[in-house]
Amino acid sequence: MTIKAAWLDEAGQKRFKLGAWEAIKRRLAIYQGRALITTTPYDLGWLKQRIWDPWLAHDPTIAVINFPSTQNPAFPVDEYETARRDLPAWKFALFYQGRFEQPAGLIYDSFDVATQAIPRFPIPASWARYLGLDFGGVNTAGLFIAAEPGTTRLIAYREYKAGGRTAQEHATALLAGEARTPDAVGGSKSEGQWRQEFRMGGLAVREPVISDVEVGIGRVYGVHARDELRVFDDLVGYLEEKQTYSRVLDVNGEPTEAIEDKHSFHFMDAERYIISWLRQPPVESALAGGQRSQLPGNPYQPLPGNPFGPGRPGGRR
Repeated sequence: MTIKAAWLDEAGQKRFKLGAWEAIKRRLAIYQGRALITTTPYDLGWLKQRIWDPWLAHDPTIAVINFPSTQNPAFPVDEYETARRDLPAWKFALFYQGRFEQPAGLIYDSFDVATQAIPRFPIPASWARYLGLDFGGVNTAGLFIAAEPGTTRLIAYREYKAGGRTAQEHATALLAGEARTPDAVGGSKSEGQWRQEFRMGGLAVREPVISDVEVGIGRVYGVHARDELRVFDDLVGYLEEKQTYSRVLDVNGEPTEAIEDKHSFHFMDAERYIISWLRQPPVESALAGGQRSQLPGNPYQPLPGNPFGPGRPGGRR
């Protein structure tokens, strides 16, 4: 189906995913049709990354008309001021001023897209490569990470998501174009059959070192907080998930422990598996057979002659 124009109402809602926007753009392509989006900003996902941010950077193909609720002559000023007084600042900014603000419950608020998402550059073939995998019949996702020698810096340089393939077909597609076979970690503790199928298909995948989701989230959070991970800014699927991965809010707008729509965040799971393996503390490494000592840039790695103290090889740039 091809179309000449599209009107998307409230497309900023969380359930309107990047894939839906890309599908609409494909329908508009032949006629170079225009899209009109009328929406409140709800989170920091694709609408901000693909529309708002490029507009701020003076993309000539995008026009944004932004206005607060009071620009509507029928909207009561008293209601506006009551909302300003009673609502959290982030919610008032989103819903009454039409401004993008970090919402409550965002899990990785330590990730700064302005400084940690960077333009693509060629990854040297000599750099160590790693791969986190989240298995699934419908969606198997992978996140590729390279380690900058002599530093603690990691670079997320490639994302992969596909379905309807055998494990061997996934393995072939994952390894295509790679300068070297990455060290791969993935799946939950119970997904040994998936790992066996991938191994038979030509890609060995290690079992995760931890099974607790919150511990893994803490490892990834720390990597962002210590500014150890850079992400190529064309990894749109990863960045969409990173900016929308959130806690469920209670009736008072406060975050709970539950993760909203947790089973749809495949890149976040893949990242958690590989970062948890790359950033193992000493005790965990010993239980895993001492593999951690071989990992470049591990901030938990002991200094020579000091088996008990943490040390950081190299300096963070």
